[in-house]
Amino acid sequence: MKDVTDLILNGNLMVVGRLVDASNATLLANVEGSDPLIEVIYKPVAGERPLWDFPDGNLANREYSAYLLSDLAEFNIVPYTVLREGPFGFGMVQEWIKVDQNIDVVEFGQSSDHQLRKLALFDAIINNTDRKFGHLLVDESGVLKGCDHGVAFHSEDKLRTVLWQFSEQPFLPEELSLLNNVKSIDLDEAFSNYLTKEEIAAITSRTDNLISSARFPEPSEAWPAVPWPPV
Repeated sequence: MKDVTDLILNGNLMVVGRLVDASNATLLANVEGSDPLIEVIYKPVAGERPLWDFPDGNLANREYSAYLLSDLAEFNIVPYTVLREGPFGFGMVQEWIKVDQNIDVVEFGQSSDHQLRKLALFDAIINNTDRKFGHLLVDESGVLKGCDHGVAFHSEDKLRTVLWQFSEQPFLPEELSLLNNVKSIDLDEAFSNYLTKEEIAAITSRTDNLISSARFPEPSEAWPAVPWPPV
């Protein structure tokens, strides 16, 4: 069988359903001819709902940028994601994660699991405005991935998350190492096709501030700290 990543990038997609709870068009698709079957999430740009504080037609770029940062900085916290054409036009295509149905994500999301610490740090770097419990994907091996990063990377501080249990806790050595991984990336080179200069500069600024404080951020009083609904 061809490499899974190659099939996700280049294989023909057949839409088989829609996630009705999503605010933007979020489609479940299969890669035709894959064996075993490869399932993906497909979010066409044409199905994006306009937002007052984010550019139109740009959410797919932010989804891909989250994967790219996760990959380059060795967080490995975002499922494999690409930008490509699909049945309803250009958009984001992301590997489907088969989650463990026995895990209560609300309960898990309020725990002190070390994987949640890494995701909370990642969200602080990308300025995620919408980390909900439903965006926590724990597979049957217990590995956590995070999804839905379309409203991230804004140049203004807008962090909204359900993962505040680590607030003000000092970073562990491995978390500081991840921050330094971000510092080692040529962000302009990596993200100039997907984010604005101001948004790229803000990644550096947030990372510098996190390294300087050496602890998880606390909720801001300037904006709602938790997305609604939180699930």
